[in-house]
Amino acid sequence: MINQLKRSVFAALLLPAALLACRTAQVPVKAEHERYRINSGMKSDSSLARVLQPYRDSVDRSMSEVVGIADKALDKKQPEGTLGNFMVDAFFYAAEQQFKLKPDVGIFNFGGIRLTQLPAGPVTRGKIFELMPFDNQLVLQRLPGSALQQLLDHVAAAKGWPVHGLTMEIRGGKAVNVRINGAPLDPNKTYILVNSDYVANGGDNAAMLKAFPQQSVGYLQRDALFDYIRHLKSQGKNISATEENRVYVP
Repeated sequence: MINQLKRSVFAALLLPAALLACRTAQVPVKAEHERYRINSGMKSDSSLARVLQPYRDSVDRSMSEVVGIADKALDKKQPEGTLGNFMVDAFFYAAEQQFKLKPDVGIFNFGGIRLTQLPAGPVTRGKIFELMPFDNQLVLQRLPGSALQQLLDHVAAAKGWPVHGLTMEIRGGKAVNVRINGAPLDPNKTYILVNSDYVANGGDNAAMLKAFPQQSVGYLQRDALFDYIRHLKSQGKNISATEENRVYVP
């Protein structure tokens, strides 16, 4: 196959220049496809399996590595849950380390949590990948309080997202009694928001954020989870979180 490819390339190099300069356009007139169902009952290609085996073993070893211990099961819930609090706390901590400043608030879209529960006990690298499979980046945005209120109203309409550094009530699908680090939200003040590039780009219907620039260092949110777990271990702590009425329905 390789020799045949070499001969094809060599032959192409010998084509007359006039032929290579031909501008004839090939326009497809139709497209066809077939679906093939792949399941465990299909016969495997033994030669391909042998080629892939060392890589599969390496990945399995990496994903089976225990990175931390969860003191208790963490649950995905609305308007607030322990799993969401753990994740957004990790993102806020990592933002402080990566950007070398103190943000005001952190937020994470509820749909970005890809497990309904992180079980108690040993937590493997693979489990963190299940929890955060996307290569979303951690970013900062500077928002006027009026835009932050719009975002929080969106959060309220969505029945609550994980937040850090603020508390809010949901009433009539709106965010009310919003307090940032204990102080009422000021519509004229600029706040530094820890966010994901996905939401900052308008994902999960957060279109109000698209107009605001993002600050990024190319740091993945998944790496933030690993770094936060490592930080907890350095302090002799396990993976844990509590519900604190950050977002609540009175």
